[in-house]
Amino acid sequence: MTDQQFEFSETALPGLEAARLPSHLKGGEGLDGHRARLRSRFMERGSDAMPDEDVLELVLFRAIPRREVKSLARRLLFEFGDFNRVISSPPARLAEVQGVGSAVIQELKIVQTAAERLARAKVMHREVLSSWDALLDYCQTRMAHLEVEEFRVLYLDRKNALIADEAQGRGTVGHVPVYPREIVKRALELNASAFILVHNHPSGDPTPSHEDIAMTKAVQEAGKALDLQLHDHLIIGRSQHTSFRADGLI
Repeated sequence: MTDQQFEFSETALPGLEAARLPSHLKGGEGLDGHRARLRSRFMERGSDAMPDEDVLELVLFRAIPRREVKSLARRLLFEFGDFNRVISSPPARLAEVQGVGSAVIQELKIVQTAAERLARAKVMHREVLSSWDALLDYCQTRMAHLEVEEFRVLYLDRKNALIADEAQGRGTVGHVPVYPREIVKRALELNASAFILVHNHPSGDPTPSHEDIAMTKAVQEAGKALDLQLHDHLIIGRSQHTSFRADGLI
């Protein structure tokens, strides 16, 4: 179903019966007035003063310029839970929601990419051990809402600055294959001195499994053989994370 199937002209609004108008458009301000008021509130108060519904509506303004979109914002939030999960959801899942077409998906993915790049800029080529909170924020932004497991390796130089962030694989809801030899080989290619393992648990629970622990030890041993240090293994959940180093697992 495409966005165009839902479009109508703003000029048609005054002719509609009041009972058919969404509540936020009643009272005479119309679609233009409602959008102007929401944009003004955003600029004056910032995003922290606005609920997810309003921020999502602002994003949808660009994708659907001539139609009321608050109802679609509510539908998306009902389906996925919060703003972050909406913009992070796969295109195929978004397309299942009534009223979501290619223009909406594109706009949501642009916002997601912008958020990831902003978070990444705070950690790339910086000493990660002194900016640990920024690193965790980046990992949460990038991975917390993925619907399948993704395994990434953060490679560090001799000063512990992040020089590369690479996905080593994507798997199913509960498994992703990891190859210690490939991780070590790539570290040597990058002239890295250390690395951090990161993967997500789509279930939302960051508790490590027995397989996670065994895999981490295998990677750590492969690194030690070539004088490469494993600083940590982070498991990212929906709103929490587990650090193997903090929990004494490495």
